[in-house]
Formats: sequence, C-alpha cells, structure tokens
Amino acid sequence: MRQIVLDTETTGLSWEKGHRVVEIGCVELMARRPSGRRFQRYLNPDRDIDAGAQEVTGLTREFLSDKPRFADVVSEFIDFIRDAELIIHNAAFDVGFLNAELARLDGGFGRIEDHATVLDTLALARERFPGQRNSLDALCRRLDVDNSGRELHGALLDAQLLADVYLALTAGQGDLSLVAPGSGEVAAALDAVAGAAVGQRRVLAATAAEASAHEQRLDAIDKASGGSLWRRIPS
Repeated sequence: MRQIVLDTETTGLSWEKGHRVVEIGCVELMARRPSGRRFQRYLNPDRDIDAGAQEVTGLTREFLSDKPRFADVVSEFIDFIRDAELIIHNAAFDVGFLNAELARLDGGFGRIEDHATVLDTLALARERFPGQRNSLDALCRRLDVDNSGRELHGALLDAQLLADVYLALTAGQGDLSLVAPGSGEVAAALDAVAGAAVGQRRVLAATAAEASAHEQRLDAIDKASGGSLWRRIPS
C-alpha cells in the first residue's frame, strides 16, 4: 500500500481570507516503511505572511520571493500523490488550503480528493486518546518520537515526524509479523508440517533468537498501544 504523509505551512490560518501555502512537505511510505522518496517545495505566496505564521515557521516574504509559485509545481505535486492514501494531521486544514490553491488554477486539476484518499491522524489520535492533547508535539512525547530538532515548524520535518507518529499510533494494525517479509523461515516451517505423515507431525519449537524477537515485538506493541492482546491471553 502506498501512503504519503503530508504537511503544509501557510501565510496564516484561513484560506477563506486569502492566505496561501508557502511550503509543501511529503514523505512516501510503502507497506508501512519509508521508501526514501520525498517531495518538498517552498512557494512564493505573492502576499505578506502573518506575524504569527512567520514566528512559527521562520519563513519570510523576502526568502520566498524567488521561489516557484504553486502553479509551477502543481503537476509534479499531483503526480507524487496520485492514487496514494494521504496521511495528514488535522487534514481539514491542509486539504482546505490545497483545494483553495487548486481552485485558483485554470488547468482543471479538481480537488485533492480527486487524486488521493485522505486519512486524518488527528481523528485517529482523538479516538485513541480521548480528552487528551493530541497536537503533533503532544503525540511525539506520548509515543516516544524524538522531536528535539523541531525548533521551528517545517512541512518536511513535520511530515517526517508525523510518519513516525502514525506508525506508532497504528502499531499492531498491520505490523504484527514476527518474521521479516521474504524470509524463508515461515515457508520452511509450513513445508515441514505439511510433509509430515498424519500422527507423526513434529512440534517446531521457537529458537532463542525467535523468542527474543517475539518479546521485542510485543514490547513495541505495548509501548504504542498500552498493552498487547498476546500478553493478556493466559499461557
């Protein structure tokens, strides 16, 4: 499954008031693992940046004055996200801004939802941690994601942090395999069982290394989810 963790920085808090996107940052995940592919662009907003936004991002109109405009990068951006699942924290904010940018163009690009599906990690966090603060910084602290380098908000940095938060937040929902993909150990074990005569099937005990890997995986699930089902089942 192809997923794109996405974040934006903007000139202000309201696209309805004409505020613009000044940075897009994306990180690609393939089968819940970073692929190494990224998309990051600073954008010239052709307008002033609110003092609050400038303080948070460190971006100035002077710095952005020679950067491309959204229209210059839109085709490349759409190609990068096409047919993926977008993972966004407080998705309504980023998607609203991006759709407003798309609406300004004459190229018939439609809306973000025409090119990709959207998953809101803020909604996931609120289900998991009701009544608690669920900002990206709060989730980093709660899920032991190192955000010590986040002195300023940046779209690519925040996308990278959100990728780690998302994987920790959803640990156990598709990451329960105790053997690396492509390993021949599982196939060999199944062949041994299938080839044994009925009544003469061998019991294949876990090796010490396999038992250790199992315990490490359960420790990771415990940290992310507050307690794995495996350890609640009587032995």
